[in-house]
Amino acid sequence: MECKHIHSPALSPQDDPAGLNVCLYCFNGGCTTERDHAALHHRNSGHPLVLNIKRTRKAVKRDEPPKKVTKLEIAAETEADRYNTSIRVRCYECQMDDVDKTSGKLPAVVDGIMNAMTFARQEEVKAWEQEFTACEHTLCLEQEPAREIASQDLGQCSMCDLKENLWLCLQCGNLACGRSQSGGARGNGHGLAHADATHHPIAVKLGSITPEGTADVYCYSCNDERIDTELAAHLAHWGINIAEREKTEKSLTEMQIEHNLRYDFSMTTEDGHELKPIFGEGFTGLKNIGNSCYLASVLQCLFALPQFKDRYYRPNDAPPAVSKPAEDLETQLRKMADGLLSGRYSIPDSDVTLHEDSDVHYQKGLAPAMLKHLIGRGHKEFSTMRQQDASELLLHLFKHITRSQHPAPFRNPVSAFTFVMEQRLQCINCRKVRYRTDEQDNISIPIPVRRLPHASSSDPKDADTKKDDFAPVTLKECLDIFTAAESVELTCSSCNSKAGFVKRSLFKTFPAVLAINARRFEHVNWVPTKLDIPVVVPDTPFTMDAYISKGLQPGEEELPDDGTNTPGAPPAFTPNEVALEALQSMGFPRPRCERALHATGNADAESAMNWLFAHMDDADIDDPVNSGVPVITDSVAAPNEEQIEMLGAMGFGPAQAKKALRETGGDVERAVEWLFSHPDEVGEEEADGVEKGPGEGAEGGNAKELPGSAELPATFQLQSIVCHKGGSIHAGHYVAFIRKPLPHEQTDSWVLFNDEKVVKALDADEMKKFAYVYFFRRL
Repeated sequence: MECKHIHSPALSPQDDPAGLNVCLYCFNGGCTTERDHAALHHRNSGHPLVLNIKRTRKAVKRDEPPKKVTKLEIAAETEADRYNTSIRVRCYECQMDDVDKTSGKLPAVVDGIMNAMTFARQEEVKAWEQEFTACEHTLCLEQEPAREIASQDLGQCSMCDLKENLWLCLQCGNLACGRSQSGGARGNGHGLAHADATHHPIAVKLGSITPEGTADVYCYSCNDERIDTELAAHLAHWGINIAEREKTEKSLTEMQIEHNLRYDFSMTTEDGHELKPIFGEGFTGLKNIGNSCYLASVLQCLFALPQFKDRYYRPNDAPPAVSKPAEDLETQLRKMADGLLSGRYSIPDSDVTLHEDSDVHYQKGLAPAMLKHLIGRGHKEFSTMRQQDASELLLHLFKHITRSQHPAPFRNPVSAFTFVMEQRLQCINCRKVRYRTDEQDNISIPIPVRRLPHASSSDPKDADTKKDDFAPVTLKECLDIFTAAESVELTCSSCNSKAGFVKRSLFKTFPAVLAINARRFEHVNWVPTKLDIPVVVPDTPFTMDAYISKGLQPGEEELPDDGTNTPGAPPAFTPNEVALEALQSMGFPRPRCERALHATGNADAESAMNWLFAHMDDADIDDPVNSGVPVITDSVAAPNEEQIEMLGAMGFGPAQAKKALRETGGDVERAVEWLFSHPDEVGEEEADGVEKGPGEGAEGGNAKELPGSAELPATFQLQSIVCHKGGSIHAGHYVAFIRKPLPHEQTDSWVLFNDEKVVKALDADEMKKFAYVYFFRRL
């Protein structure tokens, strides 16, 4: 019996048989089928001429046997390898389907389009190869007096007992172990310690030396791999004959290739059968366009939420009338919503399989190239083709969406994530308190590290190489730690005591969707290393009522406003809590984190981290930022006219500018972000020469409505997760697991979105323990 749906007109392939029409005036591309966006562009712009481009897939012929991988490269097919292409010029106004391409000015325009780099080729890395070059330190290496190193001295680190991953300093002949490599040999970093102590820059990995003259050469001054054109002579200086060496360890290149190819999530059942792919509305995959799995996993989780679906999935509405749709966030997000949710592209493709012998076909997947380019434009990390942190991408995307326009009746979908945390500070000496609130759209929770002892083994090498195991922790324990009271060293503005304060942060309101980032990291040799600590997350609904803040209680006395005690005093610095937590999770002490954030405009963790690495030797690196200034304060000096004029030049009124500057401590850059995230804020006006305080309106009335809800019970259930495999968030692989109803099933199931592959998940319970970002939906 044949399925009646297989001939549905809604099932249109991405390479449409009718081709793509490219406007010869503004080069906008449009489809030509049922929705006919090319004709819509003609009606809106009046541009009549288009170049119709059709391509058909060539038959795939694979080399047998497959080419052996010998170097660090990713080689990808070109479009010419995969497709046959035909073109013709059409005119909507003259109703001509095949205008002579050689007439008039058409040849130059048509050739320009066909010879131009396509958007995908501009923005994607199709093939790359890591090339090593010499540097001034290898070319100008001056070695100490020659001596022959005894063979027994070439077998062990000079500073520990390690007998592998050994690096020879080419300047003085010292032998020391290298840094631990993901998937490679162990190491204690004594080679780096030697380089730091002696300033000797060049070292060679002994186990990587081949008789042909190749080896891993590293320059600590450049902090990069290099080549040594005189390696044989430099080794002979220490009595090492390169022709007699035998390669005994993996090179850094081989370990990198192995690292890049190792990470994959299981796509088979326990008995070895491939998981059955799912097709249809809401089950469209996203093609990996080069380390883009971090973006794909976040987008899948967001567009599975009703808030994003209601905002951007508008199948019956015409696209936004903009001249440059590729540069319009509204257009690209609606395009993404249509692609992911319509099911139009969720159809099996015979070219997409796990391996050549497989008869299970997956979908081709959508390439999110334009959206990736748009949200990454101008960002030094997200504009690259390198793997990125999915949690940081989520917040970056939130910022872009919040800054965009949301005309009524549509709401900013990020508001579903927004809530208020309330911080309570109590002086240990006088017991007075102060409450302050902060709007947030996510929390980052610490994961306690409890290593399990290794099983006993008769082979000492097993103990050295065995991977650490960790005791499981519960989500409740992590939330308890996140909301627990802690002592902070601050000076009281009321009693001037330096005894300190007790600080605790709880939820003032709860969001409709709670995003939680699990901080499973440990700082090893200044590098954040991910730890596989299992976190037990309930699959059933649970309540968070215990974490609600009750506010100022009867009998509590508030600390006086610092502004009344010390008129004209500069405002105290309040660090960005999210960035502060991220820096502390990397192992930096709190005073250093606060000083770095203060020096970099309190913007983000990455800028502060770069500042820290550049100022580690500063004498005042551990001094408190607010030394000599009352630290606990909610008062802010009155905004000056120059700041108000700067914001006014961006289109904000004086009242709005004043309110934003007060809310952000007088930081203009943060004030701009605050204004974009509070588009309905009317600001504050002066009355009788006195400025209204934060939360007071023009009539001195009630405070503005807080985002989120304080109603109880606050019951949440896990909706989706972003999972990661790999030792670093900037490497490895990301996927998404989403709870949603499957076709012809009554209950929700977990679905795995692994790039373009979409299947019913069988190991979701196990993956929940190691998720990186959790999305909880309030019931």
